[in-house]
Amino acid sequence: MKHINKNEPNLSKEIYIIGNGVIAKALAVALTLKGKSVTIIRGSIDELPLSLENIQVETEGKVLQTDIKISTLNNHEELDGIILLTNKSFGNDELAGKLKLKAKDSPIVFLQNGLHIENSFIDRGYTELYRCVLLATSQSVTNSKVKFRLVAASPIGVIKGSVDVLQYITDELNTDIFSFRSEADIQKVIWKKVISNCVFNSICPLLEIDNGIFQRDAGALKIAKTVISECLTVAKGNGIQLTADEVLQNVLAISKMSDGQKISTYQDILNKRETEIETLNFAIARAAGVNGNIPVPVTTLLGELTKIKSELSRK
Repeated sequence: MKHINKNEPNLSKEIYIIGNGVIAKALAVALTLKGKSVTIIRGSIDELPLSLENIQVETEGKVLQTDIKISTLNNHEELDGIILLTNKSFGNDELAGKLKLKAKDSPIVFLQNGLHIENSFIDRGYTELYRCVLLATSQSVTNSKVKFRLVAASPIGVIKGSVDVLQYITDELNTDIFSFRSEADIQKVIWKKVISNCVFNSICPLLEIDNGIFQRDAGALKIAKTVISECLTVAKGNGIQLTADEVLQNVLAISKMSDGQKISTYQDILNKRETEIETLNFAIARAAGVNGNIPVPVTTLLGELTKIKSELSRK
């Protein structure tokens, strides 16, 4: 890693990726190889000099690599460009405060798991908010190398903003390596992903098993179906029309595609990191309370057990 002068002029249409995880690294490499100017900003660390890091991405049987700018928020008075959030969603409230003066009118795109993760930004009056549902998987090989697999083009939709800006964002981010598309009904896609995540991100860590368990074991699949059923009732109360079969087929497709891989929450627990269970199972439980105390006992219990397991791992 080599340091670069933080006083060098910034390009006005920089793409800033907040968070330095596996998705951030894969996306940064894909965009840089497309010719975009990209900076990864480490969201939980400050006071480090701007530097360059050679990052490798293993995908489709080949290894892609390039130097990526790595920075922290204190190095930037203003973030003028597209801001992509790949950090853990539990940090969004603090981040919304930090970015308020730096982001100005720059569009912010959430590439995070969870329900209602945009609320802290909405409450602070941000005007350009867009939500992406990632349809890709990535795992760490080393600190500077990741494995990446594209499942399908990841949809992006408007939370607050315009269709014109949405199309601009999609065009800027789309690459052959990591593809994106615009989506008119992003809320339905969000709920489908959140419900699937409630299954994977609680059951897999508790069983200490990989994502493929649901296509291999009838008992695990039975619990998954219960979670799906509870969550769908909450979704319906929020005006989201999904069927049990389409969510179940999504869970089975993910299970088959990522057989042998560990879900992010399980990886977080193994690495003694905080998890995003608050914006998954607990977010469903909160939404259930708002909409007439809809019972979601299994979804809630799995979330509580996952939280305890996470806390125990960090003691």
